[in-house]
Amino acid sequence: MENKMIKILGIILMLITGNLYAQQIADKDKKSVQKEEFVRKYLSPVRIVWQSNSSEGSIKNIGQLLKEGNGQADLSSTALCVLESNATGKPSFLVDFGKEIHGGLQLVTGRWENKRPVKIRIRFGESVSEAMSEIGEKGATNDHAMRDFVTELPWLGKLETGNTGFRFVRIDLIDENAKLHLKEVRAISVYRDIPYLGSFKSSDERLNKIWETGAYTVHLNMQEYLWDGIKRDRLVWVGDMHPEVATINSVFGYHEVVPKSLDLSKDITPLPGWMNTISTYSMWWIILQHDWYMHHGNLDYLKQQQPYLQGLLRQIVSKIENNKEKLDGVRFLDWPSSEDKQGIHAGLQAMMVWSLSVGKELSIILEDGETASLCETALSGLKKYVPKHNNSKQAAALMALSGLMPAKQADKEVLSVGGTKNFSTFYGYYMLQAQAKAGNYQEALNNIREFWGAMLDLGATTFWEDFNMEWKENASRIDELVSAGKKDIHGDYGAYCYVGHRHSLCHGWASGPTAWLTEHVLGIKVTAPGCKEITIKPNLADLDYAEGTFPTPFGILQVKHTRKANGSVHTEIKAPKGVKIIK
Repeated sequence: MENKMIKILGIILMLITGNLYAQQIADKDKKSVQKEEFVRKYLSPVRIVWQSNSSEGSIKNIGQLLKEGNGQADLSSTALCVLESNATGKPSFLVDFGKEIHGGLQLVTGRWENKRPVKIRIRFGESVSEAMSEIGEKGATNDHAMRDFVTELPWLGKLETGNTGFRFVRIDLIDENAKLHLKEVRAISVYRDIPYLGSFKSSDERLNKIWETGAYTVHLNMQEYLWDGIKRDRLVWVGDMHPEVATINSVFGYHEVVPKSLDLSKDITPLPGWMNTISTYSMWWIILQHDWYMHHGNLDYLKQQQPYLQGLLRQIVSKIENNKEKLDGVRFLDWPSSEDKQGIHAGLQAMMVWSLSVGKELSIILEDGETASLCETALSGLKKYVPKHNNSKQAAALMALSGLMPAKQADKEVLSVGGTKNFSTFYGYYMLQAQAKAGNYQEALNNIREFWGAMLDLGATTFWEDFNMEWKENASRIDELVSAGKKDIHGDYGAYCYVGHRHSLCHGWASGPTAWLTEHVLGIKVTAPGCKEITIKPNLADLDYAEGTFPTPFGILQVKHTRKANGSVHTEIKAPKGVKIIK
């Protein structure tokens, strides 16, 4: 009997240790999958934009660079692109890879007589004008990422270099009296290989393209952390994250880059500091925690935030005097409004109301009655004081969304005045949200078409850090050389930290229309934590139909809305099991 028991215990132990080993393997595989999610895709140029004239040295067979390559130098290739310099002329050319990408450049070389390395200069650009510029010219810089530098190429070999955001590359032969044989010049696109689970399609192709462009903009910024831009700043800015996360929730569903970035911001900002030194950015962190919990329902993760959340909410409450915000740190909404002190004050008052309202909700969920009560008391006072919006669309939007001002009033007095005049790529999202709250879906759609569509008209494949409709007048496209008498849309505009070519043309905070179209045109709104309940109320405005998908923890939600001859809308819904649909 004793031997039998020993054998049974041995079998149980084997099963336990086997399961532990299996779990260890699963955990290891999971980490490996996360690590291997980044892929490198090689892209050949789609066109030669420009090449130097014959007086600056010769370029032969440049069309070879447009052919699909394999990244391998060999002894058999004869039809190579040959650049040859002399004592007075050094050739150069500019290629277009067709769309904005994040990554670097691969150059494959052939043979030349002296076998010595050949020196070249590489200039990456988000626009043609940036790739053609000198450092310091119209704001061109190497800040955050090296995009203009000199390197050497080996004889009969390969070099991979660069780590920035770009679409265009200019290459100059630097050595005098030298020959360079180029077999290939390919972009290395580095991105997360993840599926687009969400989708949007309507009777307006312009809106469809805008939705896709916003999704792609954020996808490129989902690098090691969730960045604001792939050229500049390549940092985790918490305010920028709010529209980015709204887009991620609408397109990709759960992704670890979000909590990883939220946690980084918390870990590097001990209280009483403000995230990124900006008080509103700490408030955006609270709102992001609420949005993330609503979409994914991870209570364990939310509980991990409780000590910091509790301290941050108390810190915000301590910055109230006589029912008015008295926030320290950098007082900031967005750059275009940064000189409007009254508008900023109104916006900060609204942000306090918004963040303390969701902070109260989170405290209730976390069974922290004391903090919830503290928030409620502060809110009752804050709502008694309604500052003047000073005709700031940023302030009016926040006041409408926080309930400090009726949304219809904010829309009539401020948001709809002048159409997209004084819109911004970041706060444009909240202006659209406020117009939706006012029921003005048609005007919001028109604004999306005009403002974000204008960037597409100027050659954008990702949305920009900032944009002003006045810039469009007599402006060149970003994918062409600037003609005499025309404005350089990239180099001639911009302000504050984004003057000229320093301006990021791939900025995640500009993706708002992607999330907005999913929420308001498809009408998909999460109304219970973890997507257990979703309300669907479409708003087609002037569209004939709209359809799409939405990722939930339970699977993909599908909707299709079609306008019937009598003007009513027919809706078809296919929801995954576990999601309750409210119409």
